[in-house]
Amino acid sequence: MTTPNARTYLFALTDAGGTVPPEVGVVRRVVDRGHRVTVLADETMAADVESAGAAVRIWRRPFEEFRDWELRTPVALARGMAEHMLVGPAAQQLDDTAVAIDEVRPDLVVTSGFALGGMIAAESRGVPFDLLMPNVYVLPADGMPPFGAGLAPARGPLGRARDRAMRAGSARLIDRYTLPELNELRDRAGLEPIATLWAQMQHARMQLILTSAAFDFPASLPDNARYVGPILDDPEWADAARWAPPDGDGPLVLVAMSSTFQDHVACLQRIADALGELPVRGFVTTGPAVEPGAISAPSNVTVVASAPHSEVLPRADLVVTHGGHGTVIKALAAGQPLVILHHGRDQADNAVRVTRRGAGVAVPRTASSARIARAVAEVLGDAGYREAAAALGRAIVQDVAESPLLEELERVPARRE
Repeated sequence: MTTPNARTYLFALTDAGGTVPPEVGVVRRVVDRGHRVTVLADETMAADVESAGAAVRIWRRPFEEFRDWELRTPVALARGMAEHMLVGPAAQQLDDTAVAIDEVRPDLVVTSGFALGGMIAAESRGVPFDLLMPNVYVLPADGMPPFGAGLAPARGPLGRARDRAMRAGSARLIDRYTLPELNELRDRAGLEPIATLWAQMQHARMQLILTSAAFDFPASLPDNARYVGPILDDPEWADAARWAPPDGDGPLVLVAMSSTFQDHVACLQRIADALGELPVRGFVTTGPAVEPGAISAPSNVTVVASAPHSEVLPRADLVVTHGGHGTVIKALAAGQPLVILHHGRDQADNAVRVTRRGAGVAVPRTASSARIARAVAEVLGDAGYREAAAALGRAIVQDVAESPLLEELERVPARRE
């Protein structure tokens, strides 16, 4: 049922793994508010979108897994990201979104960060678009450490110079592989060229940051950027799973690594081995990327494909994770301290936000089982980590309760025919 003031929304979403649950969570909330919602999405997301109650259209370009763990240099990573996630799909996204806009007549287009073609299509049709950012703030901003480096905020002139140099270097690298093709698409759509890749994202009506301001580092953000709180929904594949806590009375340690494959089976095994040396109850959820049978579990460690973390976390004592934003923010919201073995992407950035607040520790993904065991024992044995996690968690939960997400999305005026 639609509301009297219902708007029409077109979402242009891409499957980047951990971004799917929060972005589909936004769709669900807009649908539940009584608005008309159509979603362009990768075929891997179709069932989730349908479950959220929206109409779904599939991108005509088939979904391709981005095997970023195989890329060993910044140049290879930039080239690969451009080809698989950014400008590679953009031409088809542009065409698909333009057709959908003409048919659906949305008041607002809402896009994933990788849906560049969707942004261009919205601009070309004169429809505003909002950008979903389901992690910490990723665009260049004064005071914010360069994204992807896992750095704490700069101190003093040398630190600020470091940030400027790193931002400029990373922009030159990614623009080298994206900007020419991006401007070709903008020209085809009748739009002026842009100077950087980031400028395309900065054309958004609103940048909706799906995390807590208390979790992110403070910075001078543009006027169209808003922290709207995280989406804490479990993914569809985990929400319906049944689970029971392992037998015993030792501390319950939840292990939750990436929902997409990041060549992390060996890391999972070392974590399981580490927990086997401690007086704890280990509970490992492998997710859809790894079969539970790939992990040889000690007697005090249970390995399952999935479990609803919203039910497990309140009963846990510690979370061991790769540092994806979704897992980290849910753990903190439940007041749980963390041990993080970050692999890539935004994970080092999330880890430093945890460690700077005293809510956990980070160890290398290549750490031995003995080192992982020491980290787990340290966090379990020091109440300060739990107290810091609980304090940060209370601020996150308050941001969720006071989220202006729907109000921001609904501030768009109805489209006039």
